[in-house]
Amino acid sequence: MSKLFRLLPLLVLFISCAEKKENFVFILVDDLGWSDLGYMGSAFYETPNIDLLSQESIQFSNAYASGSVCSPSRAAIMTGRHPARVGITDWIPGNDKQNEKLLGPQDLDQLPLTEKTLANAFKAANYATFYAGKWHLGDQGYFPEDQGFEINKGGHKAGSPPGGYYTPYKNPKLSDGPEGEYLTDRLTNETIQFINEIDQQPFFLFLSFYSVHTPIQPNIKHIDKFNKKLEQLGIDGTAVREEGKGITTLDQHNAAYASMLFALDKNIGKLVKNLKERGLYENTTLVFTSDNGGLSTLSKSRNRKAPTSVLPLRAGKGWLYEGGIRVPLLIKPANYSGEARNIAEPIIGHDFYPTLLSMAGIEIEKNIVLDGVDLSPLIHKNKPLEREDLFWHYPHYHGSAWTPGAAIRHGDWKLIEFYESNSIELYNLKNDLSEKEDLSLRFPEKVIELQNRLRELQKSMMANSARVNPNFKK
Repeated sequence: MSKLFRLLPLLVLFISCAEKKENFVFILVDDLGWSDLGYMGSAFYETPNIDLLSQESIQFSNAYASGSVCSPSRAAIMTGRHPARVGITDWIPGNDKQNEKLLGPQDLDQLPLTEKTLANAFKAANYATFYAGKWHLGDQGYFPEDQGFEINKGGHKAGSPPGGYYTPYKNPKLSDGPEGEYLTDRLTNETIQFINEIDQQPFFLFLSFYSVHTPIQPNIKHIDKFNKKLEQLGIDGTAVREEGKGITTLDQHNAAYASMLFALDKNIGKLVKNLKERGLYENTTLVFTSDNGGLSTLSKSRNRKAPTSVLPLRAGKGWLYEGGIRVPLLIKPANYSGEARNIAEPIIGHDFYPTLLSMAGIEIEKNIVLDGVDLSPLIHKNKPLEREDLFWHYPHYHGSAWTPGAAIRHGDWKLIEFYESNSIELYNLKNDLSEKEDLSLRFPEKVIELQNRLRELQKSMMANSARVNPNFKK
């Protein structure tokens, strides 16, 4: 009998560990380009902590944002639904010009409270929920705390930090810090404080950095390092290419941008270290990605150069070429013992919703129509997805010189429609990742096939559309 009593605490501990739910950490970087990271090939930017995380994670080489600008992508992540279905197809509130050939549609300026977000689902399953950083999915009454997050540090209506990256932040959801405090540091510290104060309750935290969105404001601790490196490498930053009425930057040359990214990397290292020191890292699924492509293309009318380059991809944020929608993605599953592994299967932002809830063992309400698919069989068993098409719907003008249009990817084929010029482009991404050779005239049957499929998908989601401007004057 005494031996049984001695074993009882060990038995209780074993049962407790077996039943312990995993935690979830979602890190979203704003405007981070596909090739902005060391592990993705950048020779100018330095991201040692993210590179280290990539060696402990599954790397997705064909990962896409649900939109080429922020609000649609963020709505899709939160809901598991395509931006066209949600009704948020442009950044909020957008800037549809009235003197262009087409008029962009009226879309929503907030994520409806009727949508059941990831946070709603995790909270209902007794997870502690926490949000820090950029929200950009609505104003008062539609903030993170109205959408399932118990704590909100810094999430409000603005898409960029209204006070810049140093206190005072001019952010109604984030108190000012001591003189010289840096926003990226502050958001990480708030996140770490939440982790340190949580008890045994599992948690879902969403750390949404404002970096590296404009304003491109140098980090004073690191700017000298990258000014010197720029000089050593002999990069003059003059390489550009025309893209319609826009200009695309062709080299990574901006020391201020590099300093912001380096500071971001340090904070991710700090967060991962904290998780490891508290014994939480192994039992935590960690996602790291971007909300859209890097800001590499700007309209000529803006008279300024975009801060980064995403070569070999074409164009950047705002465009439906690969540079605007393909993003870096790392997923480190809970209790993942494997080495770095690459998955080339195309996946998209609205896949996170069913994937994370599946990993958590949370049942999705049957009346919710989802467009994303559960990636966990692909992650855990390398089982291919039963999906043929991905599509993007952006019927608005954008400051990158993008004009209204849409795109679809089917296997290695990708078709892009430009509504203003009523033109079509077709590419084979396997042979032409940079989208240099338009194959539409050589493969007219493929064009018709993909056009028809794109129409079906748009119709199934009652997608909004641009219309001819009756007052347009050439």
